[in-house]
Amino acid sequence: MEKTINNVLDTHIEGMKSLKENGYIEDLKNVIEIQLESLNNGGKILIAGNGGSASDAQHFAGELVGRFLLEREGIPAIALNTDTSVMTCLGNDYGYDSIFARQIEAIGNEGDVFIGISTSGNSKNIIEAVEMAHKKGITTIGFLGKDGGILKNMCDANLIIPFKSTARVQEAHIMSIHIICEIIEEIMAEKQKSKSKSIKK
Repeated sequence: MEKTINNVLDTHIEGMKSLKENGYIEDLKNVIEIQLESLNNGGKILIAGNGGSASDAQHFAGELVGRFLLEREGIPAIALNTDTSVMTCLGNDYGYDSIFARQIEAIGNEGDVFIGISTSGNSKNIIEAVEMAHKKGITTIGFLGKDGGILKNMCDANLIIPFKSTARVQEAHIMSIHIICEIIEEIMAEKQKSKSKSIKK
């Protein structure tokens, strides 16, 4: 038991340290800037994933709509894997691969951002969602793992965690989500504060 615990801790720490050497920081800054540009222009963030990545999508949206660390206005974000009635309807009528693409077709607007989370980079319903997003003029970001898979060459920007272990990829994804939420929240809160002062004058 102790051996497994130590092994997981060691591989997690080593993996996180290695991200600095793999272009992770620049990629992370880029995906943050893309999201900020959309939000500043009245856009919203759409997020989707499967399994553990579905939980990450919900967590991501929850931190933006609610709060991460600061009190501020809500930031528009929607996790596309939360409405079971919509997903089962679409899965039944169109097939599982279409459950996110159809939602993007329905509620996505030009100028929005779609974040597809796929630890393999090959999730078919994320691939279809990215294709639909492009048709609608929506910027796409891949939160991917391993070598980035098919999605690496489809998304407008990527945050690839080049680990072999899916669990370690997921851990890095959730850390990235927390960093993104903290930075976006700080910038949006400051913007809202400045706007409020300007109105009072």
